[in-house]
Amino acid sequence: MSILTVRNVNKNFGGLAALSEVNLEVEEGSVHAIIGPNGAGKSTLLNCFVGRLDPDTGTVDFDGVSLLGLKPHQINQAGVSRVFQTPEIFGDLTLVENVMIPAFAKRDGAFKLSAWPAVRGEADIYQKAMDTLSDLGLAKYAQVTAGQLSRGDKRRLELAMCLVQEPKLLLLDEPTAGMARADTNRTIDLLKTIAGRGITMVVIEHDMHVVFSLADKISVLAQGTIIAEDLPEKIKGNPKVQEAYLGGAHL
Repeated sequence: MSILTVRNVNKNFGGLAALSEVNLEVEEGSVHAIIGPNGAGKSTLLNCFVGRLDPDTGTVDFDGVSLLGLKPHQINQAGVSRVFQTPEIFGDLTLVENVMIPAFAKRDGAFKLSAWPAVRGEADIYQKAMDTLSDLGLAKYAQVTAGQLSRGDKRRLELAMCLVQEPKLLLLDEPTAGMARADTNRTIDLLKTIAGRGITMVVIEHDMHVVFSLADKISVLAQGTIIAEDLPEKIKGNPKVQEAYLGGAHL
């Protein structure tokens, strides 16, 4: 059963087509990768999923409900969380405080930093945040200021900030960008564990090692259009994909 259905989505910027008649179905409980060259429209497509951009035409339905016209926090409340290309964390707060904030937001529907002093002492939210950090191997850094973390740990922290909200759909935009191979492999193992819990994931990634380690299905986006969609082993040998993505070289 599909949990995310995209139909005939178009998005133009200044007369240039960033997305053109994009159709996509993501099966519940799957890991669905979206690959393609730089400028293909991948991040634009994700932005249409989370309310940062509205498509010019087309539909985006999540769990049977249209996401069009909803604010990002409303989409988040519906069960969609996103990890960005550049980690979006509160660098001046500790790790546990970073994870407490989205936990509050999920519970209360919204969160204002101005309310933080009054709510930061809530024991149940604190414990939920600590449990999530522990799950991702970050509990020992709970009282460390987030800005001091390595890039890989900032990625894991942002992932913790998503997971504490118990999403149905997790969107990951270049989750291993800038990581050393050891951090990349740890992230792959972590994402496999998350997928094993039944959380649906959409992953945008340039590293084919990551893609083929995780994906159940791959969609290939080129010049704003999906040119192929198939199982990973079939995408590898698709000459159309090889030409668009790597100039004819094998994946």
